[in-house]
Amino acid sequence: MITLLKPDFEFEDERGCLVQLVHEGYRQVNMCFSKKGAERGGHYHKLNREIFYIISGELTITAEKDGKKEAYDFGKGAMFAVEKNTVHSLAFHKDTAMIVMYDMGVELPGGAKDIISV
Repeated sequence: MITLLKPDFEFEDERGCLVQLVHEGYRQVNMCFSKKGAERGGHYHKLNREIFYIISGELTITAEKDGKKEAYDFGKGAMFAVEKNTVHSLAFHKDTAMIVMYDMGVELPGGAKDIISV
């Protein structure tokens, strides 16, 4: 349901840092900011594998598939994937900035979206 990932490349020196999350394979990339106490999700994607990279903050993600439920706590620097057909919900414990990527993109031809609410 949830797969832990690592960025493709990281570099840090006295000037700051550079994190290359991926170098191919994603059609949609979003930056998302959520306030402490906010909740998001409660849906799944039939077509998309969704990748998250936490820039700052803390969250708990709950994932459910085929009657199995798991919860994970993530903070700054964490990178993880939510696999297709996995219901997921996020609860934010601090103000959180993150990058969210989709391999296929959620906008489908004809205006439909690959976001199925539960």
